[in-house]
Amino acid sequence: MKIMKLISIIVPTYNEEKNISLFVSSFRPVFDSLKSKYSFEMLFINDGSNDNTLSEIYSVIDNNPDIDIKVIDFSRNFGKEIALTAGLNMCSGSCAIMIDADLQHPIELIPEFINKWESGYDVVVGIRKTNKDDSVIKKIGSYIFNKIVSKISSVDYTSRSTDYRLIDRAVIDEFNKLKEGNRMTRGLIDWLGFKKGYIFFDAKPRANGERSYSIKKLFRLFVNGIIQNSLFPLKLAGYLGGAITLVSGVFGLCIIIGRYIVKNSWWQSISHNVILGVLNMFLIGIVLSCLGLIALYIADISNESKNRPLYVINKKTSRKI
Repeated sequence: MKIMKLISIIVPTYNEEKNISLFVSSFRPVFDSLKSKYSFEMLFINDGSNDNTLSEIYSVIDNNPDIDIKVIDFSRNFGKEIALTAGLNMCSGSCAIMIDADLQHPIELIPEFINKWESGYDVVVGIRKTNKDDSVIKKIGSYIFNKIVSKISSVDYTSRSTDYRLIDRAVIDEFNKLKEGNRMTRGLIDWLGFKKGYIFFDAKPRANGERSYSIKKLFRLFVNGIIQNSLFPLKLAGYLGGAITLVSGVFGLCIIIGRYIVKNSWWQSISHNVILGVLNMFLIGIVLSCLGLIALYIADISNESKNRPLYVINKKTSRKI
């Protein structure tokens, strides 16, 4: 008898009491169309909700006995990134699909994610084309974030990528080895590498409730995303110091030659205040350059403290040695 592959559906939830039942009922057509080929487990991570989210999850468990629905109930709100991590730590599937409970991620695209995976992709990333629910501030912030990270990132970063993605078991196992606390899940998955496929979608309006990501949380995610994907901010002081030292040093050298060696009248007309300002700029540049040098040591400490593996082997294609 052929054993069906198990697919884990990971759903982080925070105050989603009005969306839980809708989510499962929307998943039902996908489940019914694929249950002859695949088995499913659904993991709801209740991220410290202060409404009736948990009781709603228990209710859909009772009303859908043919779907293997499990609950991970946090003692408090730890944030979406930790909720996703818990789901990946505890799922048992040959692959896992991360999806939001607010129905903005189109559930009907799950078969397309699976088809991409079956065709050989280890990570299938959902790319959001549009989102009508986004405010002007959110759109501007998202645009700036994508531009900055794509320019300075040390890994391959795809603009407008989302947490809506499928991850193969080999990738899950490697992800579970990563230990850093401040994390951006999609950034860590990108760091791992592996073969990526993409599915583009238009985000739907949120079914019920308010967006749980406040401006403060989005800003924190923005900062964590930049810090995780690049050491450029840490080195910025050194770059700035080098530029200031170079410019002020050249200008100061010109003053010395023009004023005291060539004795050009124009250079001699430069006041002592200007000369003092150039000297101050030169010294500031030296200080910033030293800070940049210190930053390189801090960057090395940061990389070592993350305790990431030195390399990741694609177990599906590597041969035994």
